[in-house]
Amino acid sequence: MSDFSKGDRLASRRNANKDWLRALSRTAQIENNSTRLLADEFDEICIDHSDKLALTSGLESFTFSQLREQSNRYARWAIEQNLQKGDAVCLMMENRPEYIAIWLGLNRVGVVVALLNTNLTHESLARCVAISKARFIILSNVFLAVGTAALKNSHLVLKIFAHGEGENGHLQRVDLELSRLSGEPLAGQEKRALTLSDPALYIYTSGTTGYPKAAVVTHRRILNWSLWFCGLMDASQRDRMYNCLPLYHSVGGVVAVWAVLLAGGSVVIRERFSASSFWTDIVAYDCTLFQYIGELCRYLVHAPFCPEERRHHLRLCVGNGLRPDVWQAFEQRFSMPRILEFYAATESTFSLYNVEGEPGAIGRIPPFIGQHLSVKVVKFDFDREEPLRCEGGFCRECEPDEIGEAVAKIESRVHDGSLNFEGYLDRSASEKKILRDVFAPGDAWMRSGDLMQKDRRGFYYFIDRVGESFRWKGENVATSEVAEVISSFPGIADVAVYGVEIKGYDGRAGMAAVAIDDRFDLAFFKRHLAERLPEYAQPVFLRVCKALHVTETFKHKKAFLAAQGFDPGKTDESIFFAEPPRREYVRLNEAIHRRILDGAYKL
Repeated sequence: MSDFSKGDRLASRRNANKDWLRALSRTAQIENNSTRLLADEFDEICIDHSDKLALTSGLESFTFSQLREQSNRYARWAIEQNLQKGDAVCLMMENRPEYIAIWLGLNRVGVVVALLNTNLTHESLARCVAISKARFIILSNVFLAVGTAALKNSHLVLKIFAHGEGENGHLQRVDLELSRLSGEPLAGQEKRALTLSDPALYIYTSGTTGYPKAAVVTHRRILNWSLWFCGLMDASQRDRMYNCLPLYHSVGGVVAVWAVLLAGGSVVIRERFSASSFWTDIVAYDCTLFQYIGELCRYLVHAPFCPEERRHHLRLCVGNGLRPDVWQAFEQRFSMPRILEFYAATESTFSLYNVEGEPGAIGRIPPFIGQHLSVKVVKFDFDREEPLRCEGGFCRECEPDEIGEAVAKIESRVHDGSLNFEGYLDRSASEKKILRDVFAPGDAWMRSGDLMQKDRRGFYYFIDRVGESFRWKGENVATSEVAEVISSFPGIADVAVYGVEIKGYDGRAGMAAVAIDDRFDLAFFKRHLAERLPEYAQPVFLRVCKALHVTETFKHKKAFLAAQGFDPGKTDESIFFAEPPRREYVRLNEAIHRRILDGAYKL
């Protein structure tokens, strides 16, 4: 049980500068030793916390020493399989402590782990595996069928290992192979020369355009993320983090776990978020911290009263995407002592932190940080969907409260000459994120792909995403991937995919405008989508058009379509709605439209 008192929780509203200084202090020594990695930091923590609980879930629990030993077994397994430094292994597994042990162990010997989104199926899954150029893939028994089917149909050649009991046929089970391997520290020739600059993980993100991309996450970034948040949250051995976010994401899989473990605290891992079980879990596990995304908090605010919501010992929640209206309602209803909102992206060179608790803000940059971090909000050309080039061909910074795209200067690291923008495995995709000759000839800035505004006090506010992706249910949706799936269905002559706002919901719901012919069958169309796209990427609304309007360069006029949204009164064309709970498409009329706006459906 946690020994945090009410006084401890109230004291968490401390001077903001102390938060910054702790974060800076925890990360200041990273560059002093280029061979000291996350695993080394963890092994040192294990000395004083050997028998203490590190990770727990409904499936299994590890003490600090057990997690260290299990990771060492995975390292030795990788050596036995002749996996070399820089080789990639894909991992598809449900949220559980074993997930962390696997990638920590493989990282110990320089193997890069590609963390696969567990919502993916068929072509989408095969594409992500192909991007990684992995030699092996580890599939838990939960995802064995979907994983093997996707790989079989894709003709990819790589070795499949099963994890756990199930109908795995002739496949080797990696969990059984571990039983004969030692959990003792690696020694002698088992150790490999690794540095902070070596890649550790591939984490998939849609970026701002196109299909999912594998963002390269080095050992340096993992350690920086972990120690920075450890300091920012003032994490300690008394803390217990509640983590119901996907472990294949950078926030759920790295920040929420390692920021607490490196302080000697514990992490409770739940397979997925459940509004009905949330407060019961928080109280049962006596959690002091939890990691959120905006959608999570909104669901809790709209959930029925739960007695446990008044009995928690939380001192802080940390996350991103908490909107102003939800922020204040969440804080008041649940007597939340402190909310730490931040902005970050897996591939980004910068982050923002709202340590002052300013509702709706994603953060600001204090003067002593600004000397080393250059972030600007530049004027934006909304027709071309790119930063505006002004007189002389250069960009211009926005005035206070003006909306533009956030960009960050790309710097070289003095110690090894590398760039702070590590980008994607696909170099051409990385190049598209770089904006050159921005404020001076020869300079280079990373495009965030996000529209923001900055007020006169220096606080940044997130407005929307740029380009061909939108966020829904906590996931980035690549419109080009959805459009390709829709286009492959008989009877589709043309398609445009975009996001539309729904009152009361964070992000944008997917909507597809389609031009069809006589072969189109609506009933089979829904089945087609369900077999090829994760639920969050399947369009909530479908607009059936005679023809799609295009620009003079044959680009779909998505802005026009998005402005009309899903209001049937704004068009003569038919609009269909994936009505819960079955999510079959029904024709949208004024009555259904009103029910959606009134929040009658759980989308």
